[in-house]
Amino acid sequence: MHRRAATARKWPNPLDGKLWFLPFDGVSVIDPRHLPFNKLPPPVHIEQITADRKPRWQNLSGAAASNLRLPALSRDLQIDYTALSLVAPEKIRFKYKLEGHDRDWQDVGNRRQAFYNDLSPRHYRFHVMASNNSGLWNEAGDSLDFSIDPAYYQTTWFRASCVAAFFALLWALHRYRLHQIKHEFNARLEERVGERTRIARELHDTLLQSFQGSLIAMQAARNFLSRRPEKAGETLDNAINMASGAVAEGRDAIHDLRLQPAVQSDLPQLLTAAGQDLAHSEDASGNPVIFRVAVEGERQALDPIIQDEAYRIARELLRNSFRHAQASEIEADVRYDDRLLRVRIRDDGKGIDPEIVKAGGRAGHWGLLGMRERATRIGGRLEFWSEAGAGTEVELSIPASIAYAAPRSGRRFQLIRKKKANP
Repeated sequence: MHRRAATARKWPNPLDGKLWFLPFDGVSVIDPRHLPFNKLPPPVHIEQITADRKPRWQNLSGAAASNLRLPALSRDLQIDYTALSLVAPEKIRFKYKLEGHDRDWQDVGNRRQAFYNDLSPRHYRFHVMASNNSGLWNEAGDSLDFSIDPAYYQTTWFRASCVAAFFALLWALHRYRLHQIKHEFNARLEERVGERTRIARELHDTLLQSFQGSLIAMQAARNFLSRRPEKAGETLDNAINMASGAVAEGRDAIHDLRLQPAVQSDLPQLLTAAGQDLAHSEDASGNPVIFRVAVEGERQALDPIIQDEAYRIARELLRNSFRHAQASEIEADVRYDDRLLRVRIRDDGKGIDPEIVKAGGRAGHWGLLGMRERATRIGGRLEFWSEAGAGTEVELSIPASIAYAAPRSGRRFQLIRKKKANP
């Protein structure tokens, strides 16, 4: 009985709280009151940084890894880190935070890389911590300070330069606008002064001169009245004719002042209408006049201001031919050249003394001088050819770059093509 008792098995006490497991390869016992706890936090280490798939720095840690500089425009950034634990290393967990970018800690489980692809140029601090299999965190972890250099257009001085350039541009635009306003104001003022000067010359050259001649004729008629009544009547008739001429010239001056810019028709049509009007007016010399308008070259649209000024000059020349030249034929020739717009007025009248043409008109008369000034103001040139008894020819020439409203590219292309076809 004693041997049998000595060799008897000890069965576990079912009330001691231990858990027994009977797998096929043995027996396992766990005592819940004495569970093992890993009290060693795992050391954390940052291994390397990879920027744009190129390793930049390796084996970094602590102070040795401070103030690292990454090149400008670094986009794809990868930070590798790890932690050491000999007890269940597969249960290590990580959290990291990039100060300056992440607001909170990023719990990434057991992943050992951090990825960033949207970092702007500035200073950053990367901090990582890890926990062991028992959930104990190494809160000190490891950290890394680095910065990304800015590109030239990301620097403060460049942005300040852009702001300064923007305000400089605004200032330049403001100055340019003021210059435009000043130029427009001066142009309008000059136009008004020129118009007033022209009106003064018209009054002096027409009304005042004519009425002064009428007064002299009337005074002479009064002197002849008692002694030579017939001569007095003839002198009064001359005075009346002079007064009628003054009225006609005054009406023409008022008509020119009220004349709207000639933009409704082209220049040859306007000259045709003006010549027909002058030929049938009561102010003409009284002799029948043959008037015609000739056009050479391909008609071009003219700048409205140039067309109006050219029309006014040509109309004044036609008026002088109809009224004073005693011509039987008057011709207006408009020629559209590639380089010049030419307007030529010809008549076969009594002509003008070359000395008067050279002097710019008779003393006290401003017609020729006013037309020259008007031509110069639009960039043109007015030339006279005349002799006493041989008729008069006046040509107004204006550069095509000023006169034409659109470049004659098509015409030039045709000329080049003809030259190539006929070498």
